[in-house]
Amino acid sequence: MEIGVYPISKALEIAKDLEVDLVEISPNATPPVCKIMDYKKFVYEQKKREKALKSKATKVIIKEIRFGPNTDDHDYQFKKKHAEKFLGEGAKLKAFVFFKGRSIIYKDKGEILLLRLAQDLEEYGKVEQMPKLEGKRMTMFIAPKKVK
Repeated sequence: MEIGVYPISKALEIAKDLEVDLVEISPNATPPVCKIMDYKKFVYEQKKREKALKSKATKVIIKEIRFGPNTDDHDYQFKKKHAEKFLGEGAKLKAFVFFKGRSIIYKDKGEILLLRLAQDLEEYGKVEQMPKLEGKRMTMFIAPKKVK
């Protein structure tokens, strides 16, 4: 068998003789491009390639830090230290202030707290999303700076 252009009937005949499959590679081309191969092996190789690409893709890890609107300075420093560690490891940080009950009246305190955190973590990461109120939570995302 030699490589060339064959009519469909001849290509099917060759595939049957070799006990392999006739696979349509490019149906939109004129004439349609087909290849004689073992289809199961082709699918297996394709899955193997996709799996290898998937394993090389970076996985984004998101770590969360929760504050209250009246978080004490010591607690803030403790959580800031954890945030520095998370960003140093290359994880994204989701910092949020959770407002319970009527504490929603302290929205401004929550925003000030998150902006203070963003300013303190400036050397470790950059703010991806500024503080935004969603229901009873004010959320902010910080992405780690690229390690050189």
